[in-house]
Amino acid sequence: MATAAPHDPALARMLILDELFDLSLYQALRRISGDRESQRVLDELIVVETQHLAFWQKFFDSHLTALDLGRRLKLQLMILACRLFGTTAIHLVLEAIEVHGVRKYLSLWTAYKDQPLGNALKGILMDEFKHEDVLVSQLTERKINPEKIRNIFLGLNDGLVEILGAVSGFFGAFGDAMTVLIAASTTAVAGSISMAAGAYAALNSEKEVTTTALNKKRFLGEEAGASDMAEAPFRSAVVVGCSYFAGALVPVLPVLLGATTALFSLVTAGGIVVLVSTLLAFLSGMDVGKRIALNLVIITIAVGVTYLIGTLAKQLWGVSV
Repeated sequence: MATAAPHDPALARMLILDELFDLSLYQALRRISGDRESQRVLDELIVVETQHLAFWQKFFDSHLTALDLGRRLKLQLMILACRLFGTTAIHLVLEAIEVHGVRKYLSLWTAYKDQPLGNALKGILMDEFKHEDVLVSQLTERKINPEKIRNIFLGLNDGLVEILGAVSGFFGAFGDAMTVLIAASTTAVAGSISMAAGAYAALNSEKEVTTTALNKKRFLGEEAGASDMAEAPFRSAVVVGCSYFAGALVPVLPVLLGATTALFSLVTAGGIVVLVSTLLAFLSGMDVGKRIALNLVIITIAVGVTYLIGTLAKQLWGVSV
């Protein structure tokens, strides 16, 4: 059998350890899952992952059979989350693993498609598309609402960044914690209402446009089909508004608990941003490091600019308490 380039041991190690990680995860989830349908799918996934692991070990002539420390820690965290949150967490993890796998193998196939590794990757991708991806999609399509997940993270992130910026600006302008607390709290409430109203108006307008288009087709005798709009405007508005308010509480709570500068709000928000960014990147298949770095840069810019504006307002126009 043709082998991959000998000068790229890091790639061989990554491919083998990633398959070993997936196999170990599926085996662990099979043991803790109490849902028969999930168990059935996991049994099939375990068979496929066992074949993939054996394939890469033979392809690279490697006997690597133990996970590294980072993957072991990641494995334990995922198992713990699935134990705590049950079947829904298992389904989310399965979807995320499939998204990561497809994106990784497509990227590698693009880079190595004219080499022996490219042919090997093509076979793995066919398994991903025709077997694993189909299995996971059939299992999770009725149980996970991607629109709701998107709305939760959208509202949470917006509320956190916007109110953190407001807290920073208010401290720069007023300096008084009680004034900052009142101003930031009222801004958070107004922002959550505004976000909810905006989400409702946007989705309601989309629904009206879709309905009009379907009615037009029916009038013309064309095949109209059914609307594929799954989001209910009011329900989505509530989710976005509540998520925004939850995110807004993150920078407000340190002030409520006695903080007298924006530093504590910044540290707290930074920690939550890392956590939320990690979850969002994992669920969407994005690079975790890039997502965290991007969001941290955004909140740093927001804090810096708003604090500067508040300080200038205090100095130029005598804003004070």
